[in-house]
Amino acid sequence: MCPAAAGGSAPRARNVCRLLSRRAHGFYAKDAGVAHRANMGLLRKIICQESTKFKNVWTTHSASPIAYERGRIYFDNYRCCISSIAQEPRILYQKPKSPKSEKIEDALLLECPLGETLPSPSDYKSSLVVLTAQNWLLRLSADSGEILEKIYLAGSCCKFRYLSWDTPQEVMVIKSAQNKLPAAARQAGIQQSVLFYLAVFQVLPLSFIGMLEINKKIFGNSVTDVAVSNGVLIVMYSMGLVRLYNFQAISEKFMEEPFDLGYEFNWNGQVGIVGKYPFGLPCNIKITDTPPLLFEVSSLENAFQIGGYPWHYIITPNKKKHKGVFHICSLKDKALAKNGIQDMKCCSLEPDWIYFHPDMSGRIIHVGPNLIKVLKIKEVENNTTQMEIAEDFMIVANRENSVNSSVTVTASGRVVKKRFNLLDDDPEQETFKIVDYEDELDLLSIVAVTQIGADGRAHLDFHCNERGILLKSIPLLESWDVTYSHEVYFDRDIVLHIEQKPNRRFSCYVYQMVCNTTKEEESSSHEKTERVSCKKGGRFFEYT
Repeated sequence: MCPAAAGGSAPRARNVCRLLSRRAHGFYAKDAGVAHRANMGLLRKIICQESTKFKNVWTTHSASPIAYERGRIYFDNYRCCISSIAQEPRILYQKPKSPKSEKIEDALLLECPLGETLPSPSDYKSSLVVLTAQNWLLRLSADSGEILEKIYLAGSCCKFRYLSWDTPQEVMVIKSAQNKLPAAARQAGIQQSVLFYLAVFQVLPLSFIGMLEINKKIFGNSVTDVAVSNGVLIVMYSMGLVRLYNFQAISEKFMEEPFDLGYEFNWNGQVGIVGKYPFGLPCNIKITDTPPLLFEVSSLENAFQIGGYPWHYIITPNKKKHKGVFHICSLKDKALAKNGIQDMKCCSLEPDWIYFHPDMSGRIIHVGPNLIKVLKIKEVENNTTQMEIAEDFMIVANRENSVNSSVTVTASGRVVKKRFNLLDDDPEQETFKIVDYEDELDLLSIVAVTQIGADGRAHLDFHCNERGILLKSIPLLESWDVTYSHEVYFDRDIVLHIEQKPNRRFSCYVYQMVCNTTKEEESSSHEKTERVSCKKGGRFFEYT
């Protein structure tokens, strides 16, 4: 009974109960979440206004890869961090050049969890977890680059190379490179049974959960890769087989002893401190027999995804002739959904791709060269036990000026027939290259490219996530070469384009939202835009 009900006022009691219920579900009118959602809704309206433009505010180039995370651009193997928010390049920090042994192999951004008391004031600010070539795990301040925590993982027995999330912002997985013996050792008959090592951590505060081996004696000789995601251990095999195991059940059953970072331990006759050099972390999860199998499926190139509601999975049948054909099946009984075979029948150099929509709606996005389908899973009419795949909406490339005509007429009137047809992703036709989802603004962002000769032009389109309606189109001013590698990030009021050219040349183009009135727009259109070059922190920038 609600406390207010004791006063005898039934309507007031109902209102209090309703308020408590809404607050429990995040709907309390004065909480930060409601204010944030309202602000993001307002920002979305401003972005989609016709008068709002995105201006290329600055550009820079690099001889090493460029990375982007939440308003921060990283150069020189994360040694230099520049804010993407300021109109002029603003260096947040720049660290001195480090030896190759301290090279950063991978990185993850950590955000402060809400509603939790943390041991250190620095834990309440964003930080960057990085993995070095010498098996050090470092937590750096995202704003200053200062080392906040330092953990030694292991000696020369393995080389840790990859960081990933098991549960985003909660549980982190560190994976080693695959252990391979030198050719001389193999010829001498030496056996290598351990294929991978996995170290698992709870984050903020960083705490060690456990480390385990993926051993061929347990999982088989043909293991090619392994991952942990959403509490599931995923093991992949050379013949396209994918097997799923319950990781929590494995850690509970096979953990020999739990360990805390910074505490002294005695392990296999060695005494050391957990997470300190030279001992590192103990391998305290020893899988001694094959764990119970949750699920098994065969798919071409081990391509396997789970999502939707109710749970479904997507695979490609494990034969090369089926490349580009996707089967959507029920996870419960492996039954193929009605209309569950999706095939765009593309004739293109780059294959189409498919994935579960990241907005948690349970929908599926299928992207081809000139067509994007957003699909939904629903019950078959008059049959609640069977599911079907239905089209929610489609987005079609603008190919009004299609050059794909098999017959042309010359100026003299002679009819010429082509002996070949253009590919679906021919550069001279508008082609979809990147599809992403901006979760805070609930927008689909799509990069479409057309290249005629050496000059390629791209534009970034924002579509309504619910209905697919085009709301805004932003031209990218720089030339787009389809043979180069490209990444485009749309983050609130920022658009970032990172381009990789041959010979490891990288470029970064930063666009920011600009709201112009009609008079300002008319006056600025008659003024010649000047580009200024400057040097900051040893790096050259061009900005308006």
